[in-house]
Amino acid sequence: MKADIDMPKSRTSHLSRRGLIAAGGALGLVAALTACGGSGSAKGETDAKDKGATAAGPWSFKDDLGKEVSTKSTPKNIVAYTGTAAALYDYGVQVKGVFGPTKTADGKPDAMAGSMDISKVEILGNVYDEFNVEKYAALQPDLVATNTWDGTYWYVPAASKDKILKLAPAVAIGVGGDASLDKSLERTADLAKSLGADLNTKKTADAKARFEAAAAKVREATKANPGIKVLVGSGSADLFYVSTPKTSADLKYFETLGVEFVTPDKDKLDAGGFFESLSWENAGKYKADLVLLDNRTGTLQKEELKAKPTWAELPAVKAGQVAPRVTEPIYSYDKCAQILEDLAKAIQNAKKVG
Repeated sequence: MKADIDMPKSRTSHLSRRGLIAAGGALGLVAALTACGGSGSAKGETDAKDKGATAAGPWSFKDDLGKEVSTKSTPKNIVAYTGTAAALYDYGVQVKGVFGPTKTADGKPDAMAGSMDISKVEILGNVYDEFNVEKYAALQPDLVATNTWDGTYWYVPAASKDKILKLAPAVAIGVGGDASLDKSLERTADLAKSLGADLNTKKTADAKARFEAAAAKVREATKANPGIKVLVGSGSADLFYVSTPKTSADLKYFETLGVEFVTPDKDKLDAGGFFESLSWENAGKYKADLVLLDNRTGTLQKEELKAKPTWAELPAVKAGQVAPRVTEPIYSYDKCAQILEDLAKAIQNAKKVG
């Protein structure tokens, strides 16, 4: 219960200390990764070619930290960051345990849980910097799967990282830096396939087709309604964060579809290069026609932001042109198709006000 009560405070602290997105433990895989060893990665890749890997024979996967992670057989006891677990679930891969935002204060599934039944997974931590190592060890994990924004393991606490990585090898899918949404989707699907997912199902084919159609809708919307300036923001009690589109996989991809973003001054960005922090007195620094507002648990939403006079004075807010931003997408085609469909509608309906 304490985790639920502390959630907003924990997330706000995280926002100001590490930024909107960049976080995790210090980079550095311990010897336990290589100790898991095993050869035959080529065979593992051959086995996975059509319907994913099988439990027999060695398993290998090269992640987006550039690490070749190998085990004697395909991992079955998988522990994953909630968003990564939700993406794997969409491909038919069930994990044993999760860490990261999984349930809200009232016990309902967090948005990051996607379609997962959270009653069927062990929740090892529900907020940033929380990870129950004892429960994790009891699951006898074969693999830890998460994302990476800045070369670190997302939501793996720095204080317990070494203990966690000694018990099982870890893989990370790139979702920041040079990554783009389409590439992050491909890599997540690659991981699911290696873990036994059949990517040739009608469900997967339909989801990918829906995603491609949604991308086309965004292109059409930006062409039909040119010049709409989009600001990506996140609110906390003391600060308004304006994100740059240059370092997040989703925003970088949206740019390729024609979306025009407000780009904060480069010399004002945080150390990770993700966002500019503005006091609420200066929240109107950048003019925009549409605001995409961070939808994560623990960040201030539209109703709460009404108490901030400078928020209410933003032209886009006055015009009612504020839409949710899924700041941490679930990287399956099914979930990202919905994001693109919503973005297309928001741009299509927006009017020039900035």
